[in-house]
This record gives sequence, structure tokens and C-alpha cells, in this order.
Amino acid sequence: MKKRLTMSFLVVTVASGLLATGAMVMLRPVHAEAAKKEAAAEFKMATSAIDHVTVYQNNALITRLVEVPAGVGTVELVVSPLPAQTVNTSLYSEGSEGLRVLTTRFRLRPIKEDTREDVRKAEAQLKQLMEDGQKIQSDIKTLDENLKMIGKLENFTSANATAATEKGKLDADQITNLSEYVMKQRGEKAKDLVAAQQKLANNLEQLEFVRRQLRELSAGTSKVERDAIIVVDKANQAPGKIKLNYLVSSVGWRPQYRFRAGKGENEQVRIEYLAGVVQQTGEEWSNVKLSLSTAQPMLNAAPPDLKSLSVALMPRGPGENPLAGLGQFGLQGGGGRNPAQPGGNPMSNKDQQLELFKESQRLRGEATKNYSDKKGDQGGQQLNDAAALEQANEILLLDKEDIVNRRNKPVASEGQSVTYHLASKLSVPSRNEEHVIEMTKLEMKPEFCYKAVPVLTRHVYRLANLTNSTEYVLLPGEATMYNGEDFVGRMDVPLVAIGEQFTAGFGVDPQLQVVREMMDKQRTQQGGNQVHKYDYRILISSYKTKPVKVQVWERLPRSDTETINVSVIKTTPELCQDALYLRENKPHNLLRWDLEVKPGMSGEKAVPVEYSFRVELDKNMIIGGFQTK
Repeated sequence: MKKRLTMSFLVVTVASGLLATGAMVMLRPVHAEAAKKEAAAEFKMATSAIDHVTVYQNNALITRLVEVPAGVGTVELVVSPLPAQTVNTSLYSEGSEGLRVLTTRFRLRPIKEDTREDVRKAEAQLKQLMEDGQKIQSDIKTLDENLKMIGKLENFTSANATAATEKGKLDADQITNLSEYVMKQRGEKAKDLVAAQQKLANNLEQLEFVRRQLRELSAGTSKVERDAIIVVDKANQAPGKIKLNYLVSSVGWRPQYRFRAGKGENEQVRIEYLAGVVQQTGEEWSNVKLSLSTAQPMLNAAPPDLKSLSVALMPRGPGENPLAGLGQFGLQGGGGRNPAQPGGNPMSNKDQQLELFKESQRLRGEATKNYSDKKGDQGGQQLNDAAALEQANEILLLDKEDIVNRRNKPVASEGQSVTYHLASKLSVPSRNEEHVIEMTKLEMKPEFCYKAVPVLTRHVYRLANLTNSTEYVLLPGEATMYNGEDFVGRMDVPLVAIGEQFTAGFGVDPQLQVVREMMDKQRTQQGGNQVHKYDYRILISSYKTKPVKVQVWERLPRSDTETINVSVIKTTPELCQDALYLRENKPHNLLRWDLEVKPGMSGEKAVPVEYSFRVELDKNMIIGGFQTK
């Protein structure tokens, strides 16, 4: 009984061992088959096409529709090639009904040659030119050797003729024939050599041109293929589609405009809202839905954490730079350096402000890059450091005038997030030139007026006060301006929100003219002060057939100290009473008159604007100069 149990145990043990061995043997083919399958996947590419592109101002989000074949179960799809500018951490896929995306990953795969047709053609042309150049150089070398041989033959002929002459056995016909042969061969070989050298020069010029083309076509790329590997679980038998999304660089856009004003005062101003798109990804966008956005993907999803700002004190030294202790703020990325010139000479207040601004902008740029690379902690720290520099600027450097100027400036457009969905599908090939795309056409009702600044120019400019009554935000950009079909110039359009007012310039109107002249000046003394009085006149002439509104601007000297006093004595007509002008401009001694100029007001009938002002200062002082701010 014991023997039977022992034998049974041995049989079971051996059988188990054989089964285990058999399992191992069976697994090998499975792994080998998987390896073959993986290798086969290199060439089994899923069919895909770009469906939608959202262009941001520094990159773009590409959406591809990927075909999923019929069948049930798990399927691996390979989407290739992706462009060289793909951000490999940005890939993600979206399933649809009956299709569940399990994983999406990025893969680099070495290839023998570039897969793009234009790059392959350029490489083949470059190879052919190099081979042609080698042949030409070989021909030149052969011609050089032939010319040397002809030279030796010439020397032989000369020596032979000399020897024959000395012996009285000169054969003139033989010498003549030999000489003619040498000259003929030398002439032919010399021509062939010059032709070969010219051919080589042309070859080298063409070679350099093709190399430049190839550098532009394959800039930033290497001989690797970029693939997206998507594993999908299919619950339905029917084929389907999934979306593959990824970010690419070397893309951007900027707003552009064309403003067209009618000749009449009551005609609408027509605005062509354009976008200049730069697309250098190496990927063709053919018949795609296009959106243009000012958002910053991967950056603005959540705000950075605000860190505390510690203050460090240090003893004041003679002539101490107010930013000498900035390094004790614990800033990273170079933010703690002392912005002073070499040798210890402190910078001016304005130079220090500029230095801090540059450093803060550098940190903000690095923060943007780190957010895009998913380094949120580092990016957040750099934003805090940049803000610390800006606060140091405000607290330590800004004087009262700087504060007032900053407060009166319009709010910057940073962070403004607007997206425009274009109505029709477009094709945008990859190339170095900018594509200009029309986003929409707008119309706005203008209120025309004219502006004269005679102290700066004798021209009078036509302006239109517009209200953005459309459903589009106007982003900052350059505009080309037209009066009817006539081009009149360019201007920069600021950020204009929906419902906001702004002013557009439509160039010089030759039918209006302005002249500024000094009429009189006097100098007197009152007590311990000297008083200077000045009288000016401005004449506005109109050759138009209808009355027009004209703004006339002038300026007086002003001082930030009480050592000099400048005051207006009289103006005819009265100054403008607009509330915004009285608050923002008049305190800076900028004068403005709002006039209605009727037709035919020219020559002796020109509309006059007269004003007088007084400058009072200590009799021992003089005015050293003027500076605009």
C-alpha cells in the first residue's frame, strides 16, 4: 500500500513537473507571438485625419479622428506619423459609444530616412548634386594633368628643335605640325577646364541652395518617427471612431484688421477682422475646422499658491542703492541680484525699474515653460519671485508721478481668454510664410471728428469714435486704414471689449489746415521774481463743403516743483469742459478746444484760437531746458 502511494506520489510529482515544464515551453511561443505582433504593429497604422485645430498664440491643439476597425475586444491602434513639434506629454484620447480608451502613449521609433515627400526629394537632389560635383572635380583634375602633359610636350618640341638646328637637321614641317598640335590641344583643354570650373561653381551654388532648403524643411527634426499608441476596448462589433488630441509648437496667430471708412460722414465703418497664422509644424491641415484662441493651455487651469513676502532690513550706507538689500528677500532664479552698474555706481531710478521689469518678465517666461512641462511647483515659485520683484519696484522705486501714470494707463490685456470659431473649414499648409485668414466682417456706426496738434504737425487727422456693438472682442493688433478704397496708413488697435468705445484714425484730411504762431512775448520783474508772458494764435482753415468738428490740442510748460509757476492768462474760445479731459489732461497743462468749423473758413475767415500764459520764477534762476515725459 505504501509502495502504491509512493509511486502515485512520484507520478503526480513528475506529471506536475512535466506540466510546469510544458507551461514554460508553451509560454515562449506566446511571448514570441506578442513580440511579432508588436513588430507588426510598426507597419499596421490606423487610418486617421485631422478634424479640428485650436490655434493658441504660442501652440495649437490638434484633434484627429482615428478609425477603429470592426470587431469586439481589445485592439491596439498606431497613429503615425505625429509632427516633430508634438509635445509628448500632451497626448490624450476620447472614446465614443461602445469604445473605451484604456491607454494612450507616445513612442519614438528610429527610421532610415525622413518620411516626408518634400524632404526625401530634397535629400535625393542633394545626393545627386554631390555625386555630380565629385565627377566635375575629377574632370578638372584630369584636365589639369592633360595641360601639364601638353606643357611637357611643348618643352620636348622646343628641345628637339634646338638640337636639330644645332646639327643642321631641322625638319620645319615636323616642328610646325607639332607646334600647331600643342597650341590646338592647349586651347581646347583650357576651354574645357574653364567650362568645368564654371560648372563646378554652379554645382556648389545649387548645392548650397538645396542644403538651405533641406535645413528649413527638416529644422528641429531627426530621423525618428513619432507614434501615438492607443489601446481601445470595443464592446460593439461595428467599426467606430475615437479622438486623439495633442499639442504642437511652432504655431501661433496674431489679430490683424482692415478698417474702411466711407467718404460720407454718416456711412458705417466696415472692419475686416483678420488673423495672421504661422504654421510650421511640418503637418498639413487640410479642410479642417479651425478655432483661434487667446487662452494658455496647461497654464491657466488653476491659480498658483500665493507665498508670503518677507522683508529684510540692512543699515543705510552713504549713497546706498535702494535695492542693495534685495538679495536678502530669498528670491530664486537671479531675482536677488543688485541692479547696479559695475564699479559700484548706482543706476538711475528709471534704469533700476527697467532692470527689475526685465528680470520679472524672464521669470514669468520660465514659469510659463515650467507649467507647460507640468512642473507646477517650480512655475508657481517663479511667479511668486517675479511678483516679489514687481512689488519691490512699486514700494522702493516708484515716485508719485510714476504711480499716477500707471494708474491712468488702460488695463493690460494679459490673461484675456477669447476663442473664435471660424464658420467654414480651411486648409493651412505648413510653411514659413504667414497665412492671413478672415475671421469675420463687422460694421460700426462712427462719430467722425478731426484732430489738430499744431505744435507737432501741420496736418489735420480724421478720427472716428466707435463703439464695439458687435459680439466680438477686438484684440490688440495692427490695422491698415482706408478711406473708401484709398490706403491712408496704419494704426495699433488696443484691446476693445464688447460695448467699449475706442478711436480709429483715418489719416490726413488735406481739406483742413492748421497754423500755429507766436504773436508776442514780454519779460518783466515783480519783486524778487521775473515774469515771462507769451501770446500765441492758432488758425484753422477749412475747404470742405460741410461743417465739421475739430479738436485742437496745445501744451504749456509745467514743473514738478514750486520754483517755477506756469499759469494760463486767457484763451479764446474757452477750453473744452469734457469731464475726462479736465481730470486726465488739463492737470498736465495740455490744452484742448472743441470747435465746429463751417465751410469756407479760410484765408481771412480762418477760425482763430488765441491763448496767453505766464511763466514766473526767481530772478536769479534761468530755464535750463525742456524735456517731454
